[in-house]
Order: sequence, then C-alpha cells, then structure tokens
Amino acid sequence: MGNRQADIDFTFAYPTTVRTLLDVLTPAGWSAEERPGYISYMINDADDMHDWYDSTPDRLDAVLAELDAAANLPYTVALNVYHPQGGTGGMLMFYARRSKVSFLPTIDRRRIPDAPKFTDLAWYLHTLVPPLLGVGLAGYEAREDPN
Repeated sequence: MGNRQADIDFTFAYPTTVRTLLDVLTPAGWSAEERPGYISYMINDADDMHDWYDSTPDRLDAVLAELDAAANLPYTVALNVYHPQGGTGGMLMFYARRSKVSFLPTIDRRRIPDAPKFTDLAWYLHTLVPPLLGVGLAGYEAREDPN
C-alpha cells in the first residue's frame, strides 16, 4: 500500500482542551482506550523529545489533567483515540495554544474499499466533524500525501 501520510487539521474559534474534545467525541463512539485497558498519550515539553506514555483507563482523569495543565499549554500534546465500532483510531495532536488540533489515522487505518491505496478520509470526517461543531470548530483541512 505504500507509505502514505493522511491527516485532518482542525481549526477552532477559540482554544480547546483534550478533555473537551474527548467529552464530545465519546458519545460519537470514540474512546481514549486505544485497546482494552490501555491509554497512550504524548507530551512534547521543553526537551522537544515527543515523550510517549502508557496508562490505564482508571487514570484517565489524571492523564487529561496532565495534558491540559497550564504548564503544558506551550507544548504539543497528543492522545490516541479509538472507535471500536469503526475498528480504527488514531492520534489527536493538540498544538501550542490549543486552537489547532490534528487527527492522524494511525491505528488500523480505514481505506476506501475500491481504492485501498487511499485513506477513507470521508469516514473520519463524518465521525469527527459533527461532534466538534458544538465546541468551536471553525474549519478543517483533510489531506493525504504519497510520502
């Protein structure tokens, strides 16, 4: 299938939080549990090392508090999310100041059935955009690059 990069970049009218997005995506079928009993998140702090951490669902509130902490606002943070019914997931990456967020379909990426070389970005948009409208989504850009 090649090494293709797909992502959706969301722009919000005002800064958002990881907790806010997870709260609206959960009723739409998304979960912070990347697989049963497992949460994965990233903090790119002053060392610029993109440190990934593993945790458990019973620590989700603490993980969200850490990702949304004022000390981490200048840095990029990420939380992996999964859609069990869709059988897919990916990384929600929150950039400094939190008005830009990207989704990268990195977990069991859905492909277009009649064009499996390509990511089914329409499926991801359909499941992500409606819930985000209520929390300030101002726009998005979806793309797939052959690199």
